[in-house]
Amino acid sequence: MTIPEAAQLVIQAGSMAEGGDVFVLDMGKPVRIDDLARRMIHLMGLTVRDDQHPEGDIEIAYTGLRPAEKLYEELLIGNNVTGTQHPMILRALEHSLPWERVQPLLDEILVAMSRFDCQRALQLLGDVVVEYKPVPESHDLVWARQTAVSSDDRKVTNLNTRRITRNTGPSDTARP
Repeated sequence: MTIPEAAQLVIQAGSMAEGGDVFVLDMGKPVRIDDLARRMIHLMGLTVRDDQHPEGDIEIAYTGLRPAEKLYEELLIGNNVTGTQHPMILRALEHSLPWERVQPLLDEILVAMSRFDCQRALQLLGDVVVEYKPVPESHDLVWARQTAVSSDDRKVTNLNTRRITRNTGPSDTARP
């Protein structure tokens, strides 16, 4: 989908809004990242550097998935979606909470996060988000050190230990 097409859908969805609506835009079929990268390189008048073309301008490097990176994007938690007057604009029927209820919950979640109390944070999310279904822990969870790289001196600093999910497989689709 082009930027003008996406902008037109957003404007049209805004005109359909009745207050507090959540819209999902049909972005079309997925596009392979490799195809998109090659197309963008060629649109800039450059060539891809690879085994067949070692003199090319830009090399495409395949790095695989990084921690917490996904192969596809989940746009909604639930399945409560209805159509609208436009075939590419859908309306999601989402649960909502008044701000008076949200603010104390956010405060509790921040406290749980500052204490690294994952169980409490998950419990709070489960109590508030009806559609939230936590994934049971599996043997694929690994312990890792969270690090941050200082942009000033590129020094790596160890912050804390946390649990992350190991991802495998190539990330080969995206929506432009």
